[in-house]
Amino acid sequence: MLLYEHPLSSYAQKVKIALREKGLDFQVETPAGQGLGTATGAFAAASPRKEVPVLMDGEARVFDSTIILEYLEDRYPSPPLLPRNPIARAEARMIEDVCDTLYEAVNWGVSEVRWYRRAEGDLAAAMMATAARQTAELQAWLTASLGERPWFSGEAFGWADVSVAPYLNRSFYNGLGTPPDSPLTRWLERARERPSVAATFAEAEAAAAGMASAAERMASGAVKREYRDHRLEWMMKSGGVQIVLDGLAKGNIRFTWPLG
Repeated sequence: MLLYEHPLSSYAQKVKIALREKGLDFQVETPAGQGLGTATGAFAAASPRKEVPVLMDGEARVFDSTIILEYLEDRYPSPPLLPRNPIARAEARMIEDVCDTLYEAVNWGVSEVRWYRRAEGDLAAAMMATAARQTAELQAWLTASLGERPWFSGEAFGWADVSVAPYLNRSFYNGLGTPPDSPLTRWLERARERPSVAATFAEAEAAAAGMASAAERMASGAVKREYRDHRLEWMMKSGGVQIVLDGLAKGNIRFTWPLG
């Protein structure tokens, strides 16, 4: 089993946690050219969008983190990640959707400002303040969804927990975590104690150490950031309209397949 990924991708982290929770052996590979959208070979053949993660399992070629989780649940049902109750299953999927779209967009936007330095001075400060407000609102929603339960679906760590962990952990890394005594902080502490989560987060932390040169690599043309759906929406509504226009002019942003 081979997973094409990048350690800093929250989507890939989600899949790696699920694979480890299910006790599955897998290898990982970061595709060459993935950061420019120019990847070729088996990865590009399996993923027309040329986005990680992509799972290669025997004859199966599966892209998109949600579809990969669904495939794993169908192909390797034990231990299950989705609860059996239909309402609880729907709740887990809704939590995943919010994290994969709205939460991911905020975290991504913070990276654009901090790592890639697309905004500086007053604009950077204003965009970071907006991201902080949005993050707090998302975290309040997640706190209400968690309630008094140890895990999002009850007594067992599962689908929703796998989905929340990468995004909340990134917030803490960005200095936008919840207070130490909050239910969400205590939940994250429990999650980090799981070997599946600890290993995945350690890989992300090691990769983050190499992001000090991110802005320089983008300026050199080594990286083109992908502006897709919810990410583009975040920029447009959070003060980044000129950033998008500048990125188009400089050719350091890209869009997903099919291209124009």
